[in-house]
Amino acid sequence: MNKAVPVPTGTVQSAGAISAAFPPVASGRIGVLIVNLGTPDGTDYWSMRRYLKEFLSDRRVIEVNRALWWFLLNVVILSRRPQAKGKDYETIWNKELNEGPLRTITRAQSDKLSQTLGPLDDRLVFDWAMRYGNPSVASRIEALQQAGCDRILLVPLYPQYAAATSATVCDAAFDALKKLRFQPVLRVAPPWPEEPAYIEAIASSIERDLATLDFEPELVLASFHGIPREYAEKGDPYPAECEKTVAALNARLGWPEGGLRLTFQSRFGKAEWLQPYTDKTVEALARSGVKRLAVITPGFVADCLETLEEIAGENAEIFHHNGGEKFHFIPCLNDSEGGMKVLEAVIRRELKGWVELG
Repeated sequence: MNKAVPVPTGTVQSAGAISAAFPPVASGRIGVLIVNLGTPDGTDYWSMRRYLKEFLSDRRVIEVNRALWWFLLNVVILSRRPQAKGKDYETIWNKELNEGPLRTITRAQSDKLSQTLGPLDDRLVFDWAMRYGNPSVASRIEALQQAGCDRILLVPLYPQYAAATSATVCDAAFDALKKLRFQPVLRVAPPWPEEPAYIEAIASSIERDLATLDFEPELVLASFHGIPREYAEKGDPYPAECEKTVAALNARLGWPEGGLRLTFQSRFGKAEWLQPYTDKTVEALARSGVKRLAVITPGFVADCLETLEEIAGENAEIFHHNGGEKFHFIPCLNDSEGGMKVLEAVIRRELKGWVELG
C-alpha cells in the first residue's frame, strides 16, 4: 500500500501564491477583430506615399521579381502615383471626420456589432483594424490581448477569398502573434460567397435600390475587384468564388443566367487580369446601344475608392461619354441593417464552441 510522503515544513502555499509574485495576466475574454483593406491617413503626398508603399510592398499583392519591383515602386510609382491617388481620395473623403469612408464605415460596423452581439455574452470584445494603414492589425491584436482576450476571432472583410486580400490579413495577424509572449488562440472566419444572409442582403439591396429609380436598367453588372490572371492560374480560387456569388444572386433574384453579369475592375499594370473588365464592358455596352445600366459591387462590404470614385465616378463617365444615358451605382451594404445581418451571421457561426449566441 502506498504511503503518503510528508511535506516539509514551510513548503505549503495557498492557491495563487506563486503567480502573485509575477505581473498579473488578464484572460478569459474573447475578441472579435474585423479587418478591411485600408485607407491613407490623409490625402497629402506623404500620407498617400506611406499607404501605397505599404500596400504595394506586400508580396501577396505584387508577385513579381523583388529587385525589379523595388526599383519600379520606389523610383517610378511612388514619385508620381501619390499625387494622382490623393486627388481621387479627395473626391470621396469624409471631411467632417477627416478620414476615408472605409475607416468611417468599418468603425461603425464594429460599434454596431458590439451593440447587438456584445450584450449576449459579457466576455466578447469587438474591435476593427486596417490591413494597410491605421489602426494596424498588430496594434489591435495587442490591445485585445491586453484587454484579457485569450481567444480572438479574426474576420477578414472579404466575401470571396483571394490570397491578395484574405490571406494577407492572416499574414499580418500571424506576424503580430510572433511578437507576443502570451499568444491568444486565433480563429479565422472563412469567406462567405454563398452565405444565405449575404445573398439575401445583396439581392434585397438590388431590388430595393432599383425600385427607387425613375428608369428600368437594361442590364445590371456585378463588378468585383480583379486579380492578375496569373494568380488564378497558380491556384487562387477567387474567380470561382465570384462566380458562386453571382450564380446564387441570379437564383435568388429569379433572373436567368447572365441576368446579373460578372465583370472585374481595378486592374493595375500591364499584365492580363481577370476578364471581362468592368470599364471595357461598360464602354462596349454603351456603344452597342444600351442606354440604361446599373452596377453593384458585391465583393466590397463597404464603400471605398474603388466603388465611389471608380464605379460611381469613372465608369459612369465612360458610359455617358459613349452614348449611355442612365447610369446607377448600387451602394455597398456598409453598416446597413442588411449588412450587419451578414456580419452577425458569420460571427455567430464562427464563434460556436467558444460562445453560443443562438
